[in-house]
Amino acid sequence: LRDNRIELVRASWHELSISVSDVSLSDEGQYTCSLFTMPVKTSKAFLTVLGVPEKPQITGFTSPVMEGERMQLTCKTSGSKPAADIRWFKNDKEVKDVKYSKEEDANRKTFTVSSTLDFLADRSDDGAVVSCRVDHESLNSTPQIAMQVLEIHYTPLVKIISSNSWPEEGQSIILTCESKGKPVPEPVLWTKDGGELPDPERMVVNGRVLSISFLNKTDNGTYRCEAKNPIGRNSTEYVLIVHDVFNTLLPTTVIPSLTTATVTTNVALTASTTTSATATSIRDPNALAGQTGPDHALIGGIVAVVVFVTLCSIILLGRYLARHKGTYLTNEAKGAEDAPDADTAIINAEGSQVNAEEKKEYFI
Repeated sequence: LRDNRIELVRASWHELSISVSDVSLSDEGQYTCSLFTMPVKTSKAFLTVLGVPEKPQITGFTSPVMEGERMQLTCKTSGSKPAADIRWFKNDKEVKDVKYSKEEDANRKTFTVSSTLDFLADRSDDGAVVSCRVDHESLNSTPQIAMQVLEIHYTPLVKIISSNSWPEEGQSIILTCESKGKPVPEPVLWTKDGGELPDPERMVVNGRVLSISFLNKTDNGTYRCEAKNPIGRNSTEYVLIVHDVFNTLLPTTVIPSLTTATVTTNVALTASTTTSATATSIRDPNALAGQTGPDHALIGGIVAVVVFVTLCSIILLGRYLARHKGTYLTNEAKGAEDAPDADTAIINAEGSQVNAEEKKEYFI
């Protein structure tokens, strides 16, 4: 061996050692050690030199990327022997759907390996770290890694948050418009039912917050929050319904078990006679505990029935007296058609009223 990189380390009758510095691929091959005896004895060994892959590089990324655009990132490394393995990761999660290729270098001993990651840009990828990792046996379990931070631009995402889930008259409500986009959205625009806010004194906008004080029924409607940035605009709506002030229900009175009362537009009362001196009470399940008292609805119903019956009796009696008062004749005059004058007709008529008996008829 005649090379300045090869040095003799130890020489004796029993051992001969050499060292090779700055190993290159050309050093690969078969080495022979000979012992010049009679006969000559030899020993051979084959030296394999590994090609260490170069540090990988990621190409194909242009910043920024619009949401929905297709991205193709390529990771490449050269000089590996044997061919290196490339793996992709997004936020430490491995991506399996990639394209892998390798080609032999000009020296016909090492390889250039490349892998392509193809995907559609999404807003969830903004700020994500994409890494390309090269594994090879020459790296002693310490892979080489290249990283790229993604920057995705997208239209605003808008959401309205209400401070009061059950707004009532007289109360206040705060509507917060959350907008997230890249670039950062401009100040939001608040509208009501497609127009401007009708009452600026009670409806105050402070940045992304809309405050409405002293709510009333006129505030009912659809409130829209719109945000925009250079990429586009987006909006969302909130339907406000102002409820009446909650009223506490009045206590319900106990009703005797043998009396049934149905109250709709009319009042009906049905009573049964009993010889028992004990009455069992039924309590309205909706009545408040510990509160009893007179049943004003039942008393009012009874009074209304009595007044109604009295008025009907008076009306019937009046109609009877008006229609059936006085007397009348039961027969009409007959045979007066040929009389020369009225007096003769009256005298000659059958059933003349001269001596007719007055009859009275009453309706019973």
